[in-house]
Amino acid sequence: MTMTAAPPRPATRRSDRLAPLAAAWLGLWGVLALLATITGAGYPFGANDPRGGATSLLRLIPVDVAPPLFAVLLLGAAVAALAMSRPAARPARPLRALLAGYAGTVAVVLTVVVPDAQVLALLGYAPMLIIGAPFGWPPVDYAEVFTWALAVRVAALTGGLLLAGVVLVWWRRTGDACLACGRGDDERGWTSPAAAARWGRWAAGIAALIPLVYASTRLAWAAGIGLGLSDDTLTELQDSGAVWAGLGLGAFATVGAVLTLGLVQRWGERFPRWVPGLGGRPVPVRLAVIPASLVTVVVTAATVGLLADPQFWALGGDVFSAATAPMLLWPVWGPALGLATYAYHLRRRGACRRCGRG
Repeated sequence: MTMTAAPPRPATRRSDRLAPLAAAWLGLWGVLALLATITGAGYPFGANDPRGGATSLLRLIPVDVAPPLFAVLLLGAAVAALAMSRPAARPARPLRALLAGYAGTVAVVLTVVVPDAQVLALLGYAPMLIIGAPFGWPPVDYAEVFTWALAVRVAALTGGLLLAGVVLVWWRRTGDACLACGRGDDERGWTSPAAAARWGRWAAGIAALIPLVYASTRLAWAAGIGLGLSDDTLTELQDSGAVWAGLGLGAFATVGAVLTLGLVQRWGERFPRWVPGLGGRPVPVRLAVIPASLVTVVVTAATVGLLADPQFWALGGDVFSAATAPMLLWPVWGPALGLATYAYHLRRRGACRRCGRG
C-alpha cells in the first residue's frame, strides 16, 4: 500500500485577504515615508512633534534619518507580507525564522513603539469628545486633538496589527498548527480550559485593579478632594472645567475595569437576562477578545512611552505624587490584561470545527 501525505488544509478566505491587505497598507505608508525623505516634510515625530514627543522613543532618532529608515522598514514589511501569502511549500527553518522575526519586529515597532500614550489618551477622551461635540463641550479645538501626528500613530497601530495577523496565520500554515484555532500536536497542559481558568482569574484581577486605582484619583478630584494635587492646582482644574474631563477618564477606566472582570465572570460568557434582545445568549468570543486585545496593545504602547519619558525616572518632585503614582502600575497592566484575554480565549474556544482538536 502506498502512503501519501494528507493535502494541506485550504486557507480561509479571510486569512487569504489578510496578507495582501497588510502589504497594501504598509506599502502605502512606506511610499509616504519615501516622499517625506525626498521632500523633507511630513514626518511628525521627534523634533517635529508639536507636543514635544518626550514620551516617544522616536525622539532618539534624528528627523533626517527616521523617514528613510521607516521607508525601508515599511516597504520591506510589505514585501514580507506578500512573501507570507499562501506559500506553496514549508520554507527551510532558518528562512522561516528570519522572515517571521523581521515581520514580527516591525509589527512590534508599529504597535508598541510608534503610538506611545497619545492613542490611549484618544481612547480615554473619545466618549466625551463624541457625546459632547454637539454641545460644544469640552471646550477644545478639535484640530489640535486630531492632528497629523495622531493619524500617523493610528495608521502605524493599524499596520502593525495587520502585519501581526499575517505572521500568526503564516506561522500556523507553515507549521503543525491548525490555521483556524492554532492548536498543534504539542498542546501544553497550561492551555487547557481548567488551567486557563486558574491563572486567568489572577491576571484579570490584577488587570482590573490597576485602572480602578487610576480612576480613584480622578474621581476624588471631581469630588473636591485634591488627592496628589495642591489646593491651587485643584482650584484651577475646577475653574477651567478640566476636573470634569478627569471625571470622564475615571468613569471610562472604571467601566474598563468592570469589563475586565467579565473575562472571568459568568456574565462575560452569557449576556445577563436584563439585556434586551440578547439576555441569556452566549457572548461571542471575539466580542470580548478583540476589544480587550486592542486595549492591551494600546496600554502597552502607552507604558513604553511612559518608560521613555526621562521625567519618569526622576526622583522627587511630582513624579511620585498620589496623582501620578497609579501610572507606575502601567507596566503590569498591559501584560496582565493580555494574559486575562488569552485565558478567556482558551476557555471559550471549544472544539475546532476545522481540525477536530479540543
